[in-house]
Amino acid sequence: MLTLVAAVQDTMPTRGASGAQNPVMKERKPSPAGTPAAEQSSSPLDFVSWAKTVQYQTQVVLHQILELEDERHLDTSWNKVLEQVRSYSLRPSKRIRPGLVLVGYALGRGDTRAPSGLWRFAAATELLHTFMLIHDDVADQADTRRGGAALHKMLGEGRLGENLAIVIGDHLYGRSLEVMLGCNLPDADVATRYFLKVCRYTAAGQYMDIRLPHQPLAELSIYHALRVAYLKTALYGFTAPLVCGAMLAGSDPELINKLERFGRYVGTAYQLRDDLLGLYGQSSVVGKPTDSDLAQGKRTFPLLAAYLRATPEARQELETLCIPGPKDEMMLQRARELVEQHGGRSATERLIERSTNAAARILNTLPEAGGLKQMLRDLLQMLMIREA
Repeated sequence: MLTLVAAVQDTMPTRGASGAQNPVMKERKPSPAGTPAAEQSSSPLDFVSWAKTVQYQTQVVLHQILELEDERHLDTSWNKVLEQVRSYSLRPSKRIRPGLVLVGYALGRGDTRAPSGLWRFAAATELLHTFMLIHDDVADQADTRRGGAALHKMLGEGRLGENLAIVIGDHLYGRSLEVMLGCNLPDADVATRYFLKVCRYTAAGQYMDIRLPHQPLAELSIYHALRVAYLKTALYGFTAPLVCGAMLAGSDPELINKLERFGRYVGTAYQLRDDLLGLYGQSSVVGKPTDSDLAQGKRTFPLLAAYLRATPEARQELETLCIPGPKDEMMLQRARELVEQHGGRSATERLIERSTNAAARILNTLPEAGGLKQMLRDLLQMLMIREA
C-alpha cells in the first residue's frame, strides 16, 4: 500500500541487473497503531508534483502490462508491431484518467493510500483511452497524435495502415479489460461494467461527431455540440474514472452521484476549452494541427454559438467555410474571425466559467481526503487556462 503523498517523494529509478532503468516505488512504512487513516497522509498535496507522479507511475505500469510474454511466439512481425504500439502508448500525455481513478478511490476511502491493483486499473483506463484515440484518428484521418505520427501513419500507407491500426486498437481494448478485471480489487467487476457502459455512450457521441458535419448548420443547435461534449468527453474522460475509483473503494451512492455531476461539469469545461484550442490554439503547443476541426467541418460549440448570433450573410459564409474538406489559411482565418465577431468565442468562455463554477460548488461538498480537494481546485484552475 502506497500513499500518493509518499509517491511524490519516494518514486525513483533504480537499475536492475541488466543495467536498464526499472522505476519502482518504495512502500510507505506502517503508521503507528491507532493513527486514523485520514491522518496518515495529512501532508498537503502539490498538484504539479502529484500530476508528475501519476504520469510517471502510469508509464511504469503501462510498460508492465504491455509486456506480453505469451504473445512473443505468435509471429515475428507481430512482435515488431507491439514494439511500435508500446512506443506510441508511452508517449508523454496528461494521463488525466488514471489520476481521476486515484482521486475517486481516495475520496471514497478518506485518505490517499493506493494499492498496486488500483494503479493497474488506473493504467488500464489509459490503455482503453489509447484504443479510442487510435480509432478516432482513423475516422478523422488525423496525421499526428501527442506530438508524433498517428498510429495508422506509423503502420503503413493508406488503407493498410488504417486496417492495421483498427486491429491494434481492438487488441488494446481486450488487454485493458483483462487488466481491469484482474486488478484483484473488490468490486472490480462492478467498476469495469460501469466503464464499459460509458464506452457505449462514448460510441454514440463519436457517431454524432462524425455524422453532424454532414448536416447544415441551420439544422443544428448548441445542444448538439453539448451532447457530443457530454457523451464523448465529459462522461468518458472525467465522470467514469472518478466514479470507477469510488466504486473500487466501496463508496456510498451519495458520493458517487456527486462525482458523476462533478465529472460532467469539469468534462464539459474541458471539451469547450478544447474546442477553442481547435480554433485559436498553436499547433506546436497543442501537439496536433489546430485546423483539423474546421477541415473536418466539426460542429463545435463556438461555431454553433456564433452561427446562432450571426447575420444572414455571415451565416451563409459560415455554412460555406464549414463544409468538410481542405482549407487554406485565408479560409481558416476568416472562419476564426466570424466566430469571434459573432460571439462564439465569448459565449464559449462564459460557459466554461459557469461549468467550472458549478464543479467548484460540488467540490466544496466532497471529503477532504488528505488534501485532494485543494488539488482538485488547482485542476479546475488549470483547465480554465490550459493551452494544450
